[in-house]
Amino acid sequence: MFKKILIANRGEIACRIVKTARRLGIATVAVYSEADAEARHVRLADEAILIGPAAARDSYLAANAIIAAARQTGAEAIHPGYGFLAENADFAVVCAQAGLVFIGPPVAAIRAMGSKSAAKALMESAGVPLTPGYHGADQNPALLQAEADRIGYPVLIKASAGGGGKGMRVVETAGDFAAALASCQREAASSFGDDRVLVEKYVVRPRHIEIQVFGDAHGHCIHLFERDCSVQRRHQKVLEEAPAPGMTPERRAAMGQAAVNAARAVGYAGAGTVEFIVDQAGQFYFMEMNTRLQVEHPVTEMITGLDLVEWQLRIAAGEPLPLTQEQLALRGHAIEARVYAEDPAKGFLPATGRLTHLTPPEESLHVRVDTGVEEGDEITPFYDAMIAKLIVWDVNRDRALARLLQALAQYRVVGVANNIEFLSRLAACPAFAHAHLDTDLIEREREFLFPQEQDAPDEAFLVAALAELLREARQAQDAGHGDPDPWSPWHRRDGWRLNASAARNLRFRLGDRSREIRVGYQRDGYSLTLDDRRVLARGELLNPRGPLRVELDGRRMDASCIVAGERRHVFLNGRAWPLARVDPLQFNAEGGGAEGGLLAPMPGTVIALLAQPGTRVAKGTPLLILEAMKMEHTVAAPAAGTINGFRFGVGDQVGDGAELVDFAAEPDERRTANVD
Repeated sequence: MFKKILIANRGEIACRIVKTARRLGIATVAVYSEADAEARHVRLADEAILIGPAAARDSYLAANAIIAAARQTGAEAIHPGYGFLAENADFAVVCAQAGLVFIGPPVAAIRAMGSKSAAKALMESAGVPLTPGYHGADQNPALLQAEADRIGYPVLIKASAGGGGKGMRVVETAGDFAAALASCQREAASSFGDDRVLVEKYVVRPRHIEIQVFGDAHGHCIHLFERDCSVQRRHQKVLEEAPAPGMTPERRAAMGQAAVNAARAVGYAGAGTVEFIVDQAGQFYFMEMNTRLQVEHPVTEMITGLDLVEWQLRIAAGEPLPLTQEQLALRGHAIEARVYAEDPAKGFLPATGRLTHLTPPEESLHVRVDTGVEEGDEITPFYDAMIAKLIVWDVNRDRALARLLQALAQYRVVGVANNIEFLSRLAACPAFAHAHLDTDLIEREREFLFPQEQDAPDEAFLVAALAELLREARQAQDAGHGDPDPWSPWHRRDGWRLNASAARNLRFRLGDRSREIRVGYQRDGYSLTLDDRRVLARGELLNPRGPLRVELDGRRMDASCIVAGERRHVFLNGRAWPLARVDPLQFNAEGGGAEGGLLAPMPGTVIALLAQPGTRVAKGTPLLILEAMKMEHTVAAPAAGTINGFRFGVGDQVGDGAELVDFAAEPDERRTANVD
């Protein structure tokens, strides 16, 4: 076995590899870009080497820099993870020339499967079922049109060297083919440097089912069952599960054998995945083979009890496969959800920013979290926006699905837009719950998955108010502990009055709507009145990070209220509500207030500039609109003054607390600007 390996990757997969290597007593070397100097994988590894600037082409794709880092640290092998150089045959060759073991398949296998057209020709000769189509070298547009007409519409045009949905179009009619072909070729050339395409019959409502295979250098090859990856957006996977719902033992055996035949056809060794398109009748067709570990490999680990990274290391070190096909057995059901910094309501637009608060669900036998970030880390625009992979397991699919919903409800992320609520709706969607799966599920269920934005419930405002009161009481108690007279009544925040009852108002805003809660102090809690509703509220601040135990009129619930500037992020019943605490000193007699400040309240995007530089504006004049946390926020002048200029333009990303406007308040209006 190796004594030291270098991990030519970043993020959660680099952290995942470190975990297994450490358990096996193998030292690890991380490589990192300038943008990743403080990244989690750098902190976890035994050594770390800077290999270049932030751009991937200058760092994680810089083969020479990675080889030099391996030589400098005395690493014996390089694990490429997935993405970046994982399926780059030339990099595997360079590793061998440098005397380093490439922890992956043989170069010939990578090359054979690197071209979708060549791979399908090879699979056809190996007897692996193929989707009817054209995979030839002749790329004459007239020939491709004729082949599409022969196959019958709808057809799928797909980049031969592609992946991730790039260079891919569905064509419904012959008249649309020429334009779609030209578009695919342009995108393929831009993304992969290769404009060749293949044309296949488009399977209506297909399922995407893949088989995990492993081979060794001793001629053995097996499969580790299947994963269903049908739930996708823009041809990218969102939820994956194993085993595939509805899979019969006979079909599993047939697909497994086809996958093993595919691997044997290229002399495969190491971890690989053979992907199939499956129609609603259960007929399966070879799609492609990924010559690396897959993002979704944890669901296979959960149902087999195996560590696939350990298998990769052992096979790369020359050992035979640890088990035979007959020794493998399925155990329960696992589901993986990809937690991303993105905004599903805005077309899954990636988000950037600092993770000011990050609390994943507690890990256990049933819940696993693979991540490359921790609280305080930044999601940058340079790399994939994944926050974590949430994996759950239980004895059957229904119970695993319940585990997933519970774990998602416990996830707490503040600082970047994220897809956690979307994942919760997706997991609760009847089509997914009843395993009516295909790659169009998200589009087909848009009405359920993308509901109209709703007002926050009363309970969210009441929880925010209670959390504020409990936090004040905790701060007063902590201050008293350091005082010579800790029992002084001046430390108490219980609203005590000699001959009257105490009351105060708290105001919170969500979007353009603000609501006021009248607080009365009771011997055993607080009286909270919202509109015409009055409740007796009790609670306990479990720790300063935000978890609460709440009781409203005898109804107990768990919630969290995370403070971020003037924001009070309320997590309740699986949803998050970014309320803003309204400063009563900024709130005028008409019930309005300055709708913002000159600092960004959270990471976001400038979507409009509403005033001209050099102009004088009155207090409350809208200056710009910032889109953040799924909402538009108007930043207004906090006083009468002059706009000297804007720090950002339309479309620019801004960080939390960034100064947005160069603003000069008039002398008699100068004061500290509030943050909306």
